[in-house]
Amino acid sequence: GLAGNPDKQIPTSNTTPPPAEPAAKVASPSTDNPADPPKSTAEALKPAAAGPAIPGLPERVWVVELKTSKGDILLALDHKAAPVTVQNFVQYVQNGFYDGTIFHRVIKGFMIQGGGFTPNLQQKPTRDAIDNEASNGLKNLRGSIAMARTNNPNSATAQFFINHVNNAGLDFVQGVNPGYAVFGSVLKELEVVDAIAAVSTTTKGMFQNVPVEPVIINSAKIIQQPKP
Repeated sequence: GLAGNPDKQIPTSNTTPPPAEPAAKVASPSTDNPADPPKSTAEALKPAAAGPAIPGLPERVWVVELKTSKGDILLALDHKAAPVTVQNFVQYVQNGFYDGTIFHRVIKGFMIQGGGFTPNLQQKPTRDAIDNEASNGLKNLRGSIAMARTNNPNSATAQFFINHVNNAGLDFVQGVNPGYAVFGSVLKELEVVDAIAAVSTTTKGMFQNVPVEPVIINSAKIIQQPKP
């Protein structure tokens, strides 16, 4: 994780921190709310459902296209379940914020995280953080997209992650886990997500799990707005 207080150190256990969004200019990494990746990758890689776990496709959702250096990803966004999160994400897309950013944190059998850094790992300035909508009933299933955040549940800004496997440990549980807010899912095939998850990674400075060769979001654009 790249969030939280600079004085926290990485534990020596093999826990994988959940998707965390770095605070600006954090000097050293920390791990907040460690979450173990699924024990059985083969089992977790089974799709949770035949298609996106969002009802009402395709007319009633936002559709966003991420053109990446590994191929194109189509996302269906559920603005009814996650109105604040979708509005926030759509605004970043419309402003061109994600164009030229990278997937800076890639963990096969867990998730791929991006949308906050340039290829030289410079963090982009964001708008204010949004409220956490993780209690909306949408789950962190394989192919779902959710917001990254720090250990403060209401700290998400621009960074997002796509679940490579079913990650129930990231889901909202009343009184137990504030969860990570899912706001959509990948439409159609997950080959590009799988291709990104499979790249070689390394450590660069305070950043862990960084693709050796940058995986770039060349552009993000709105393909469809929901019909009323």
